[in-house]
Amino acid sequence: MKKAEKFSKTITWKAVLIGVITLLLLIPGAMIEELIRERKMRSEETIAKINDVWSNDQTLTGPVLVIPYETTTVDNKKNTVIQRHYLHYAPEVLKMNGKLIPEIRHYGIYTSILYKSDLQIEGSFPSIDFSKIPNSRIVWDEAVVRIGISDLRGVTNNPDFILGGRHFSSEAGGSNDDVIGTGLVIGLKNFSAVDASQKLTFTCPLKLKGSNSINFVPVGKTTNVKLSGAWSALGFTGSFNPEHSITDKDFHAEWNVLHFNRNIPERWVDKSVASFDETVFGVNLVNVVDHYQQNERSAKYAIMFILLTFVVFFFVEIFTGVKVHPIQYLLVGLALILFYSLLLSLSEQIGFGLAYLVASTAIIGMISLYAKSVFKSPRQSGILVLILAALYTYLYVVIQIEDIALLVGSIGLFIILGIIMFVSGKINWYKSALPSEEELAEEE
Repeated sequence: MKKAEKFSKTITWKAVLIGVITLLLLIPGAMIEELIRERKMRSEETIAKINDVWSNDQTLTGPVLVIPYETTTVDNKKNTVIQRHYLHYAPEVLKMNGKLIPEIRHYGIYTSILYKSDLQIEGSFPSIDFSKIPNSRIVWDEAVVRIGISDLRGVTNNPDFILGGRHFSSEAGGSNDDVIGTGLVIGLKNFSAVDASQKLTFTCPLKLKGSNSINFVPVGKTTNVKLSGAWSALGFTGSFNPEHSITDKDFHAEWNVLHFNRNIPERWVDKSVASFDETVFGVNLVNVVDHYQQNERSAKYAIMFILLTFVVFFFVEIFTGVKVHPIQYLLVGLALILFYSLLLSLSEQIGFGLAYLVASTAIIGMISLYAKSVFKSPRQSGILVLILAALYTYLYVVIQIEDIALLVGSIGLFIILGIIMFVSGKINWYKSALPSEEELAEEE
């Protein structure tokens, strides 16, 4: 019994207890991470509702010239079989010049990025030769031009499509069953073989609104897309990187895609092309106030903060002889966990940067006052304040510099571990018990 009582006073036993308390605090730490994910999902659901009322992400495909034709064959029973097919012609040249006008919409504490766009579409279709299709009848009167638009609610004008100098009106149509999808259908009245035999130029002004991103499919044999807008926080998506310039106020981007850069045929029949997904490119307007990602990244460092703070308390306990009860370690750990809850709730209201300053100041103040009551020494609590301030500053820097966060984090941990090893080298780990204040006074 005496041996067990004696062991419970040793440095080793206290280190084991601190380890156990640290592991127990992983439970509320996991609950905080789940809370962050839950709030993020709620934010995404709310933003999706805002976008749904306005218009969702937009993807433009086309224009594509679609000409129906009928083939006549005779089956084994000598019956005449007539089948209808649709020949799709991609543009030989496709140019799009657009300007984005972003808008920020608020719904409570949630923010969504919306935009209006003014696009000018122009290009040309190649001349068409049907002589290679035997036993066929071209249905010229039903020829159309299709422009795929992923969310038709975003179309805010009635586009006037000009083909070969002639004006054609458009209407909603198409189907998600084929590669072009839903969008605008321009019926080509009085279209004929004479029209198809020559190179046809086209123009079409299109006003389109959407949310978060706008994307394009390079169906043209050569495709050129120019896009600009008053937004600086953005990302370029898809398979092709543009030439671009980004300032604090706006951006300009230009894509040039040639036919051998993407796997899209110049023409295809019916649904022989399965998907254009691999060729899509565009701009994603990044939400600069997306604090949930920063909260998630900071919460991943919770266990490191708890452990390092406990190490500081442990060293102070050894070097001062002031006994710190396991319950006191637990209370300090819970205060550190509370920081992440404060950070999450405040960042939803006042932004991440200011929320981080307020939450870290509050928690450092709470722990330092508690440490002062435990160690009875302003000097020890002052050292703890400096250490905690350095840790929270270090964490904030790591969160902000996303590109080299791993490098800075690794170097920081290397330095911290080196300091701990240096300080721990002064401890007699084989000592039978933690020193008392009287023993420390006698040594002095």
